[in-house]
Amino acid sequence: MNRLFALVTALVVSMSATGSQAQDTPVVVELFTSQGCSSCPPADELLAHLGKRDNVIALALHVDYWDYIGWKDKFAHAAFTKRQKGYARSFGNRAVYTPQMVVNGVGDVVGNRAMEVTDMVQAHANKGLAVPLTLHRSGDRLTITAPAASAVSEADVILIRYTPSETVSIPRGENAGKKLTYSHIVTEWSDVGDWNGRAPLSASVPVSGNDPIVVLVQEKGYGPIFAAARLR
Repeated sequence: MNRLFALVTALVVSMSATGSQAQDTPVVVELFTSQGCSSCPPADELLAHLGKRDNVIALALHVDYWDYIGWKDKFAHAAFTKRQKGYARSFGNRAVYTPQMVVNGVGDVVGNRAMEVTDMVQAHANKGLAVPLTLHRSGDRLTITAPAASAVSEADVILIRYTPSETVSIPRGENAGKKLTYSHIVTEWSDVGDWNGRAPLSASVPVSGNDPIVVLVQEKGYGPIFAAARLR
């Protein structure tokens, strides 16, 4: 067993032993990555293992600023690069980088540093999120509900869809000649409403297809994530 798998196994054991609050609310892990980044595959692999946990919502957001070096990432979106730059401003970082993991919207860590990642995820699992969020799908409608919460400030309600897994052969760029499997690949990202916590949240939005659904409630301006839930 290599160091990565040993660390992930330790994380699974420790998170299974946390209290009820940690089990009732998930930890959201966003990985900013690229098929053109040679240091990203270990972070992509780590995200895949984190995403196997019921109380971890793993999201891979592929950025487009590596495309110029010879390989265009088929999963990349300029909107994800914009989101990463928004986090950089929020955190006071001077630049963006890959692989970067952002946990619950409030902390970032180099995504291939497995020990630091596991420590940060564990800390947020122990703390939990501010508000419980419930999702219910009936046909092509998704209902989103949450109780009123004084801890919530002005927030965006975000609907996300992702592809669980896809394998890609990469003939050019820094990962030339490799065949890599990516997981939790974000394909849709929509702002579906606003919420300030003063009254219960109740929203109904259209959905289609069978890909997993994630909803985040996040403070405007790339602030902390107050609530999160997933259907898969």
